Amino acid sequence: MLDEIFSFCKKKGFVYPSSEIYGGCEGFWDFGPLGSLLYLNIKNAWIEEFVKKRENIVLIESSIIMSRKVWQASSHEKEFVDLLIECKKCHRRFREDFIKDKCPFCGGKDFTSPKKFNLMFKTYVGPVEKEGNLVYLRPETAQGMFVNFKNILSTYRLKIPFGIAQIGKCFRNEITPRHFLFRAREFEIAEIEFFVKPQEHEKWFEHWLEEWEKFFLTLGIKKEYLKRYEHKKEELAHYSKRTVDILYKFPFGWGEIAGLAQRSDYDLKKHSEASRKDFKIKEAKKEYFPYCIEPTLGLERVFLAVICDAYEKIPQGREKTGKEEIVLHLSPKLSPIKVAVFPLIKKEKRLCRTARKIYENLKEKFFSFYDEEGSIGRRYRRQDEIGTPFAITVDFQTLEDKTVTLRDRESMRQIRVKISQLEKVIKKALQGENFLSLGKVFIANKNV
Repeated sequence: MLDEIFSFCKKKGFVYPSSEIYGGCEGFWDFGPLGSLLYLNIKNAWIEEFVKKRENIVLIESSIIMSRKVWQASSHEKEFVDLLIECKKCHRRFREDFIKDKCPFCGGKDFTSPKKFNLMFKTYVGPVEKEGNLVYLRPETAQGMFVNFKNILSTYRLKIPFGIAQIGKCFRNEITPRHFLFRAREFEIAEIEFFVKPQEHEKWFEHWLEEWEKFFLTLGIKKEYLKRYEHKKEELAHYSKRTVDILYKFPFGWGEIAGLAQRSDYDLKKHSEASRKDFKIKEAKKEYFPYCIEPTLGLERVFLAVICDAYEKIPQGREKTGKEEIVLHLSPKLSPIKVAVFPLIKKEKRLCRTARKIYENLKEKFFSFYDEEGSIGRRYRRQDEIGTPFAITVDFQTLEDKTVTLRDRESMRQIRVKISQLEKVIKKALQGENFLSLGKVFIANKNV
């Protein structure tokens, strides 16, 4: 099933393998025209929910490359590792926990002893590749928020509790990239470092766990495809006192799409000690390091979950014809294209001119698409396949009364709407208002 999703994403312009003309580059992916818009809509939905609506959370964007001292202070240079083993027969290397009893490539059962492998990509700053110029591509965005803690406190005058939010690229030299976008070497994280009083960390942990889960439901992901996983003590990262993952039921099984970590005062203490800067909060003659609750999600993984959740193969025309078509049941707020515009007949120039004019007006307000190729039914199906929620058809009645049909992807029902009211009606439809209440119901070329 995942291979089918990958083929669909490539065919429709959602995701392409990176450097494909040269055989690809494992663990790296490019987003196509539709994928880029869907990806952006997911990010915008996150910013809308967790930054725009909240007065105690601010957004930053820190650099991908920071001083090596950051990663030494945070213990990533020593602790950010996976255990690597090598098959002695074919010499392929794997994460130890990915192999059960034999090599998936050659069937060999003899492996080397596990060795620690640091996942951070190394590079050098300046023209000389020497130890003193060594730096890393960041494996997480969190440290950019921790090292800016004092800057944000002084410039924004925030008080506990407050959060710092960031969306940013991360890089991990994964030993075994797999499952399409799920485990990649370049990926993007959206996360919040939420600082609280130490005695209130349990309350805020539960609050953010609920908020994080609710967000996925607003993206249209089915509740029954989500569940929690509480990390055992031996599974916790070096900085975490408690971690709960939010899992999604992918075609390959349950996989993490987000997590919530209780990082205590680990990071602020580490950076305070290493930089000799005072990161304590001073309140009512008391000083303390705040605790940090960290809700995190992987955008590529959420993107993949959204696609998997929305993807459905159904009988062509929604009838028992023996043939199948694909419908992408995307939430309208995530759909790359919001509305498509069609003239009923390509050869009828008056219809094309009117349809083109409507398209030119609407594309300034919504991401829109114009299509006059093929039968009207085929054009509808092409838009259903990429998740476009609404389609406009200009027909001969349009020339008489300046109305068009507006079709809903999910129900396939149509309403008759005046051209002058289209923008207003589409906005209401995108906001979730009852579709059939927005115009005259249109059935079999008759107004009802």
